[in-house]
Amino acid sequence: MKRTAMKKISGTFSSDHVRCDELFFRSEEHVQRLEWWRAKETLTRFVEDMNQHFLKEENILFPALEKITPNAQGPTQAMRLEHADMRQLMKNMLDDIETQDADHFIGTSETLLIMMRQHNTKEENILYPMADSVLAESQGEILAQIQEQEENGGVSK
Repeated sequence: MKRTAMKKISGTFSSDHVRCDELFFRSEEHVQRLEWWRAKETLTRFVEDMNQHFLKEENILFPALEKITPNAQGPTQAMRLEHADMRQLMKNMLDDIETQDADHFIGTSETLLIMMRQHNTKEENILYPMADSVLAESQGEILAQIQEQEENGGVSK
């Protein structure tokens, strides 16, 4: 009988990072080629996926960490603030596509890329391993909540 490894919280969120990064880079390529309709389509998908990722963290992961580890509130609050900053940059990028301002888009995307890399590094090296450890007993329940939120388009019940 083949055994499958149980999915981890860290793996779920890290795979989101990979998927979102791919969409981000594709949207940049479309803007550089002045393929505005493709850029809009790809960036819209990127923004939707990023917001879905943020909501899974903000609605499920962060509250679970804060409940178990009161010291987690500092790091999770910092992540929430970074999410807000990234949401604003993504909005600016969508606006740049509407106005077909490639130069501003590229400048904003470079800022967002730096922010995402720093943010993802903190999550993947500190927050997610901590979640795998301190939330090990409730991991199955948390992963089920994440799946439910994904199926409901980001809305947690």
